Amino acid sequence: MKKIILILAVITAFGFTSCKENAASKVSKEKVAEAETRDANSGKFPKMVFTETEFDFGTIDQGTAVEHVFKFTNTGEAPLVIVNAKSSCGCTVPTYPKTPVAPGDSAEMLVKFNGSGKNQVSKTVTVTANTETGKETIKIKAFVNPKAGSGPTSK
Repeated sequence: MKKIILILAVITAFGFTSCKENAASKVSKEKVAEAETRDANSGKFPKMVFTETEFDFGTIDQGTAVEHVFKFTNTGEAPLVIVNAKSSCGCTVPTYPKTPVAPGDSAEMLVKFNGSGKNQVSKTVTVTANTETGKETIKIKAFVNPKAGSGPTSK
């Protein structure tokens, strides 16, 4: 038992004496300044503000491709980076800017709809970006007239 206590005391003493290096001397002044700048900007987010968040194509014929440009402005304090934009189905295809949008700058997102479906159709595009919420949504809708002969037939 005395040997175990003696071994533990030696290991503990060795542990305390081996950590006497001054850790502060290893910190680079450039890295400290970089970290301070990063921490000061950590609360700043971009803000994606659309001129319109919903667009109605009105009445279109089934299979008719239509498109609309959604304009937006970054009204936040940091560059806006759009990571992804996807729709609620494959019939709607969004195209978004691949480069950051600086604070105060505007950009456009093109949304194409291939005219599938029948009657009232509504689709949502979810934009994943570095905004405070992380996701923004825009919507398109249309009344799709079915093609002749695709509805029920009467006899």
